Amino acid sequence: MNYRKEIEKCIEFIENNIKEDIAIEEVANQSGYSVFHFCRVFSLCNGVSVMEYIRGRRLSLAASELFNGRKIIDIALDYGFETQSGFTKAFRKAYGYSPTQYMMRMAKYADTKTTFEIGGFIMNPVIVKKPAFKVAGYGIKTNVYGASYTKDIASFWSNYEGENLESKMYRILDPAKHGEVGLCVPLSEDGNAAYLLGVIVDDFSKVQEDMLTVEVPEAEYAVFTTVPVDTSNDEEQLEFAKIIAVTWKYIFEDWFKDSEYIYDEDKIDFEFYDERCHHRKDTVMDIYIPVVKVK
Repeated sequence: MNYRKEIEKCIEFIENNIKEDIAIEEVANQSGYSVFHFCRVFSLCNGVSVMEYIRGRRLSLAASELFNGRKIIDIALDYGFETQSGFTKAFRKAYGYSPTQYMMRMAKYADTKTTFEIGGFIMNPVIVKKPAFKVAGYGIKTNVYGASYTKDIASFWSNYEGENLESKMYRILDPAKHGEVGLCVPLSEDGNAAYLLGVIVDDFSKVQEDMLTVEVPEAEYAVFTTVPVDTSNDEEQLEFAKIIAVTWKYIFEDWFKDSEYIYDEDKIDFEFYDERCHHRKDTVMDIYIPVVKVK
């Protein structure tokens, strides 16, 4: 399954229609996948939701046109902003400056070109069958179609005030084994989903009102273990998060296209964190991808 090729096809569609009203369903149709699955894969591969990407590209293209002598209001209207003030607000949020300030500050760099290159790595997953299991814990309900999908999740964990959620979860649920499961589950066909970080439990008898629960069905998985990284301080924890994101990107953009498998959309992918990922010099975690072998 060549996810990179399909994502590139969708991005090409976005680029060709960037000045038009673009519905998520139209973009997903270019890939041939369900809207929910497409939005998940797109977010994992690009680090932003589909709507965040479209908005970012519109602002980026608008920024490049600021140097062509056109009126700011004309540029704003071209890229789907109803008012100049709305465009200016979005532009300032993205770039830190108003469009006028941006033109003044960037003019001296007009002839400068910078190239960024990120290296990848190759890993061979283990194929396993895993029986159904139950997960309970804490999380947030969001919408994978929305522009704030990735921000919703990050904001929940960074802004939560109160007892440490991980400690609270273990204290209340008292799971038989240590290990956290991170997963995103569709709740409806219109993109509503629950992002949950929980533990595996035998039943939901100890679950409290502020917790979320998920029953993960039996499935065959390709299990990817991230490359080891030292996580003895906060800066290295950020590097661990980056490696996890790069691994997701590698799975959908590189591994699938050369494998004998396709993603099983009827099942649930998840991340698994155990004792191997707590302030060690060789920190790793596992990503479980539900797969079906191509016949």
